[in-house]
This record gives sequence, C-alpha cells and structure tokens, in this order.
Amino acid sequence: LFLDELSEFAHTTLEALRQPLEDGRVVIVRARHSAIYPARFMLVAASNPCRCGYADVPGRCRCSYRELFRYRQRLSGPLLDRIDLHIEVPQVKFQEISSEHTGETSSVIRQRVVEARGSVGR
Repeated sequence: LFLDELSEFAHTTLEALRQPLEDGRVVIVRARHSAIYPARFMLVAASNPCRCGYADVPGRCRCSYRELFRYRQRLSGPLLDRIDLHIEVPQVKFQEISSEHTGETSSVIRQRVVEARGSVGR
C-alpha cells in the first residue's frame, strides 16, 4: 500500500491504520455481527517535510515555526512507531536527474532484487 502525501490524510484515517499494521487484520463490528479480514501488507508512505515542501531548503520555506510543528504533529508517535524504516530523501536539482547519465537497466535491478530475496533467511 503506497500512501503519497501521508501528512495530508485525515487524522482519523491515519489512526485507523494503526491496528491493522500491528495485528495484520481488520476487525469490523456492527450491531450483531463482526467480520475479520486478513490485512498483512507493506506500507510505503511519502510526505513532505512541511506544507510548502521546502523545510529542508534554507531560505525557501514559507512556513512559520508553529506551522512546521503542527504539520509534523499530524503523524502520531504510535503510527510512526509501526513504520519500521524512515528515510529522508534530499531534494535533487533537475539538472542532476535530467542529464544524459544512464543508470542501471530495470533487468539488472530486477536481478539484484531476486538475488536479495533469495538470500533472506539464510
């Protein structure tokens, strides 16, 4: 499950993810019935560092300290605790990614992924 702009989701929506992330199931209870559904999934999420997106770029951010604090508080500690890996991705200049630099092909990357998956548990 990929959630882009995670900090923009409603607080109740984000909090509803906590239990399925921890238990690997969703329990729905209504009047006299309940249902349990398997919900083992990998959550991948992205979020800007602030509302304008430039908190990590000196001189570009238009957010006040209070706005920065409120934006970052949208993601609760208990939700963040259920996300195993957090990575900051710095901004990259357009010229750096639009040059004629050729990276690895998809097939080469795929082979590395297959090999990595094969070595899990060894």
